[in-house]
Amino acid sequence: MKISSLTRTALVAAVSATLASAVTAHAQQPRILKIQSAVPASTTTQDALKFFAERVDKLTGGNLKIDALPGGAVVPPFEILDATHKKVIDGAYGISYWWVGKNNAATLFANTPAGIAGMDAIDFIGWVYDGGGLELWNEFYQKELKLNLVAFPSIPPSPQALGWFKRPIKDLPDFKGMKCRQTGIVSQLYAKMGMAVVNMPGGEILPAAERGTIDCAEWVGGVEDLRLGLHTVWKYHYTPGMHESASVAELAINKDVWDSLPDQNKEAIKSASSETFLRWWATFQRMNAEAIAEFTTKHGVKLLTTPPEVNTAFLKTWDEFAAAESAKNPFFKKVYESQRAYASKVVPAKRFMFPPYALQADHYWPAKTQ
Repeated sequence: MKISSLTRTALVAAVSATLASAVTAHAQQPRILKIQSAVPASTTTQDALKFFAERVDKLTGGNLKIDALPGGAVVPPFEILDATHKKVIDGAYGISYWWVGKNNAATLFANTPAGIAGMDAIDFIGWVYDGGGLELWNEFYQKELKLNLVAFPSIPPSPQALGWFKRPIKDLPDFKGMKCRQTGIVSQLYAKMGMAVVNMPGGEILPAAERGTIDCAEWVGGVEDLRLGLHTVWKYHYTPGMHESASVAELAINKDVWDSLPDQNKEAIKSASSETFLRWWATFQRMNAEAIAEFTTKHGVKLLTTPPEVNTAFLKTWDEFAAAESAKNPFFKKVYESQRAYASKVVPAKRFMFPPYALQADHYWPAKTQ
């Protein structure tokens, strides 16, 4: 049977249209990035990662999606950085001070401890974006640690409490000798101050407290401590602490994955990170306030002020540690000096310009004593 020219033309057009439709459909398939945190699904940090994923989805019109995975979903929690480097996962959602085992300079990119040179979380973000910090952050991972990563600030999980104690502490000598859960650089500093530190992941803290194998523990404070259940074992909760007075967490993405993204998707990730920083932080502080109220009204927790000499001793111990580390670690020195230079401008100016928080707080909401 002969096919007319008109029919042949119609068939060719139909086939072409079908192929074009298939190509378009394939091109419109969303790209999915697997990003894993190092925390349980029940934490507010995981909530932040989910919020970040939602914002990326909307900002890209569904073109880019984030599979927000909790700790342990693909790799063990503290293997997320190396797994991202190896492209086992596309990204890691954590905090840089976890990687001090690779290089102590890692803690500086978390603004920890002590809010480096007095910087709060906003000051630190200023250093990251206006003071050359982001370039140093990526130099640290890519050149110092030889990791194929691109890093960004994510959320500010601070200020954090000194912690939970089985008995009251009234001064620094009373603080010494207590067996307490601490991690990273902070554990080294508290050990220098006389504490018997024990390093363990968050999931092991409550069982250790219940068994009496530790006398105290630092976790986060507020809502995170409520969810962990530390108030069910100990009733003495001290704040503030200087170890994480203004910490900032991170998002690290495999560099090959990052380079393969369209510019618009890159910008969406940057914007979603900044929005998550602000929105999650505000919600986090409200949830902390509610948790603190619940500690006292429902669980009989005593909210106590950290003895000033404990925090003063911590600051001095950190200064000594940072000086010693700078003397032997050139990259630590490079970053630390950059941060101190930036802080020397903004911290004194902020102290001059900003009214003391306590002035207004005491006027409207006088502190209650227990």
